[in-house]
Amino acid sequence: MTELNAEHARRAIVEHTRRLAESAAAAGPDAAVPTTPKWTITDLVEHVGQTQHWVAEIIERRITDPTQLPTEMAVLPTDPREWQGWLSESAQRVASACSDDALEAPVFNAAGDERSGTRFWMTSVLNETVVHGFDAAIAADRPADVDADIAAALISNHLAMLTSPTWEMLRSESAHAIRGTGQTLQWQATDTADGAGSWFVERRPDGTTWQPGTQQADVTVTGPARSLLLTLTRRLPLTDREATNISVDGDIDLAQHWLDNTAHVSD
Repeated sequence: MTELNAEHARRAIVEHTRRLAESAAAAGPDAAVPTTPKWTITDLVEHVGQTQHWVAEIIERRITDPTQLPTEMAVLPTDPREWQGWLSESAQRVASACSDDALEAPVFNAAGDERSGTRFWMTSVLNETVVHGFDAAIAADRPADVDADIAAALISNHLAMLTSPTWEMLRSESAHAIRGTGQTLQWQATDTADGAGSWFVERRPDGTTWQPGTQQADVTVTGPARSLLLTLTRRLPLTDREATNISVDGDIDLAQHWLDNTAHVSD
């Protein structure tokens, strides 16, 4: 799996939270979020800050039993002028919680995969911060850059979640929809180093699998890692080449079916 150096991931959480906070301030608390139509900026800020504090507590307490997960959420300040400071605090807290000592410590991994709990949560928080940072930027009509290495790591995380035991258990409708009879999808980034931007997906009768690398596929989706990430997380349309610089070679309906059936709960 494409993973970021832990220090890089910690810095990215703080940096992308800062960008999100600036976009939220520019948009205003009541602004609609076009990429998450049920949310306002207030909802988005609350979700990100609460998630960061919640995850930090899981790691700080070294929680291994899912029945002991925190039940109380951090409270969003009522004054929007305090939101940037609140988000900075939550980002610094979760980044500090993901210390080198915590990386291999016993911590509950909600995906149920081979990663340590802290590595799972660190990447999940980064994903939340980057993707919702894009949401906030769209609401504020601001640019939203994502470095290719960060986007590539988050694509790997996205595919790991979709093929995890937890996804099969909690999102069985999605897990069933993306099974198949051997159909294959290749996602290929054009701007990553050392071959880190290639993901091959196979839809099998017993479940979907993915692996890094390039193989012949029924459909190949190629473009910048940022665009692939935002397309996979349903922030950008597959077919808007002007917006994404993505090209599709092969069965585009297969790629669109994948996107239509892999939404996360907060989308």
